[in-house]
Amino acid sequence: MRLYTKSGDKGKTSLIGGRVEKDNIRVEAYGTIDEANSFIGKAVAELKEQEKLFADIIQDLEKIQHELFDCGTELSNVTEKRPYTLTEEPIEYMEKRIDEMIDEAPKLERFILPGGAQAAATLHLARTVTRRAERQIVSLMKAEEASPIPLKYMNRLSDYLFAAARVINARLEVPDVEYARSARVFRGTNKK
Repeated sequence: MRLYTKSGDKGKTSLIGGRVEKDNIRVEAYGTIDEANSFIGKAVAELKEQEKLFADIIQDLEKIQHELFDCGTELSNVTEKRPYTLTEEPIEYMEKRIDEMIDEAPKLERFILPGGAQAAATLHLARTVTRRAERQIVSLMKAEEASPIPLKYMNRLSDYLFAAARVINARLEVPDVEYARSARVFRGTNKK
C-alpha cells in the first residue's frame, strides 16, 4: 500500500459523497479537529510517564481521540445516503467527568494563564485548537447542512480539556497562575 495517492496534487480532496477544494470550510473544520487530536495525543504521551497517577485522564483522552475521528467523519459526510452516527452519549459522559474534575481541582474564581505542568500546558493548546474548530463548525453550519453533534461535542470538549489541565496541575501540586488583572468571574464552580 502506498501512503501517497497524488489525488490531492491539484488542491482537491475527497469527502464522503464528493470532492472539494482543500481550503473548503468543511475540510478546515475537520482538519482543525485532527490538529486538536494530535495535541491530545501528545498530552497522553506526557501523562503516560506517570500512568498510575493519571490513568483516568489517559483513559478519557484516548476515548476522546476516537470520538474526534467520529466528529471528522460526520463533518466529511456530504451525502444524504449515509446517516450521521455520532450521538449525545459522549457529550453526557464528558459532562459527568467535568463535574468530577471541578470538584477535584482547587477553587477557581479568576481567569488563569494556560500552562503549568507539561501535559496541562499541552491540553491548554488542545483546548484553544478545539475552540478554533468550534468556530469553523459554526461557519460551516451557516453555509451548508452539517450534523449538529460535532459542534456540541467540541464545545463540551474545550470545557473538559480545561478541567483536565487543572486536575493535572493539582495532582502534581503545580499551582495555576491567576491572570493578574482578572476580576472575580467564576462563582460556585466547585465546592473547595
